[in-house]
Amino acid sequence: MEANSQVVIDEARWQLVLAREVCRNERFVYAVRSTGVYCRPGCPSRRPRRENVMFFPQPDAAEEAGFRPCRRCRPQAARPSSPQIEMIGRACRFIEERADAPFTLANLGDKLQASPYHLERTFKRFLGITPRQYADALRLERLKANLRDDRDVTTALYDAGYGSSRSLYERAPGQLGMTPATYRRGGRGMEISYTTVQSSLGRLLIARTERGICAVSLGDSDDALAQDLRAEYPEAAIRRDGGHLGLWVSKLVSHLCGNEPQLDLPLDVQATAFQWRVWQELRNIPYGETRSYSQIAKALGRPKAVRAVANACAANRTALVIPCHRVVRDTGDPGGYRWGAERQRALLSRESLAKV
Repeated sequence: MEANSQVVIDEARWQLVLAREVCRNERFVYAVRSTGVYCRPGCPSRRPRRENVMFFPQPDAAEEAGFRPCRRCRPQAARPSSPQIEMIGRACRFIEERADAPFTLANLGDKLQASPYHLERTFKRFLGITPRQYADALRLERLKANLRDDRDVTTALYDAGYGSSRSLYERAPGQLGMTPATYRRGGRGMEISYTTVQSSLGRLLIARTERGICAVSLGDSDDALAQDLRAEYPEAAIRRDGGHLGLWVSKLVSHLCGNEPQLDLPLDVQATAFQWRVWQELRNIPYGETRSYSQIAKALGRPKAVRAVANACAANRTALVIPCHRVVRDTGDPGGYRWGAERQRALLSRESLAKV
């Protein structure tokens, strides 16, 4: 399997590990470098850091690499095969082998002897994305690999399977978080401007690229907010805004005061396919209402992925624009809001009162 295909599959596997989703039907194991142990995806142990994790198709492969089995989940024990996982594996191989050629769900269903509806539903349940999104992700990973190999953008996009530069640039801002040429330079040359203002919830930082908002954060001091921004984009050229952020600042401050319920601002952020699905679901929550992590997971068709939903909310760096404050625990209590439980309570209270 090509390295760029493996990146996509490993990301899908990591989402399953976070969600403890697969239980008896795992078709891979994950190993943790810091402990020397390998586990089933559904292992109830504490989740490791992503950079310490490796994936193997079978326990034998993990043991050959020097890892020992987890005593808690016993990953070396025999497990029943899953027809659904087998079907997804065959679908992935079909897409990978024909990565440059377009396909339809009907074509894929005929090949696998499954209905298009059943195939797409099963694919989304286990991988969190559709077959089309999987194909798009493979194409994007090939593009990234080509750019890292120092190819020019035109050659890289055609070699990756994009039919035109227009199709690439229509997709790239949302998926790469920057233009392909900027990504080719490892993010260096990316220009970010920001400003900080006083708000009813403390200091508010808004940062932008030429394509949209890349950060909205709340805090107690300008220095701390600016340091967090630089830590997030260490290779970018970051400077104070010269006045271009005025309209967006006005909208955000007005929103905090309850005068502008709907925020429809352009974003320039990076996310996995699953994070995008979660964030889109958050933006669909009506002003003044809340949803629980489990309700979001069910809405995505992955009722067991509550932990993965929580992680996606925690990864959001654009407060208010992506309203992660509207996600609460099943009890209705605040749940791990990035900018503090008191701010979350204040936001929910104001929205509830403004809606009356």
